[in-house]
Amino acid sequence: MSESIDRTDREIIRLLHLNARRPNSEIAAEVGLSPSACHRRIKILEDQGAIRGYTVVLAPLAAEAGSVDVLVRVTLERQTEDYLARFEHAVRQCPQIRECFLMTGEVDYWLRVQAENVAAYEVIHSEILSRMPGVTRITSSFAMRDALRPRRVKAGRRLNTGA
Repeated sequence: MSESIDRTDREIIRLLHLNARRPNSEIAAEVGLSPSACHRRIKILEDQGAIRGYTVVLAPLAAEAGSVDVLVRVTLERQTEDYLARFEHAVRQCPQIRECFLMTGEVDYWLRVQAENVAAYEVIHSEILSRMPGVTRITSSFAMRDALRPRRVKAGRRLNTGA
């Protein structure tokens, strides 16, 4: 990015982050620009790489409604380019791995794995993850809920808080 991002650009980015499908005219009005000036700024932000793309956040499919998300920390034998490339290639072959991040710190990768249930994850762990190239340690944690998405509690169902 060669140009600097000013306060108006940051506000445009914030609004797009909240809702990338919001009409340009609404964004322009909120940041105090004409629609054409706002559109130009968005195009510049895209061209500079400040905005790299737009995405859709999917709700779990009905078949996945009972699935579990597992956060998996993976340590490799070595962190050479060859080891990283071979591991990342293997990750791309596993559709249950929904996200994969190369990390700094104590572990090399964080993965988000989606499985039908705990037993299905056990199979993924033993038959896929543990056999990936260069893997020396796997630590798994099961997600209880996604705290950023609204919870839907069925009518009449109460959460026991222990109080």
